[in-house]
Amino acid sequence: MRILALAILAIGTVSAAGPAAAQTYAPGYPVCLHVYGPATYYDCRYTSLPQCNASASGRSAQCVVNPYVANAEVTPGRAYRRHRQVY
Repeated sequence: MRILALAILAIGTVSAAGPAAAQTYAPGYPVCLHVYGPATYYDCRYTSLPQCNASASGRSAQCVVNPYVANAEVTPGRAYRRHRQVY
């Protein structure tokens, strides 16, 4: 009887857990289209803001910069050190 009660409790606990949330932003594209409506979602497949704005035209949508994109344009520059001047 205890095993049956524990099995029912385990099944109830597993089925009550909600589904896992998917990743909202695609990390490969720098611009996302945020679409508003009954099904609000992000569509991250644009490489520039003008390209995204063309898709958002006439829709209840807004173009946003992807906060999770890897910035590949950062180049290591020359490190400058501030040295103490000798008085």
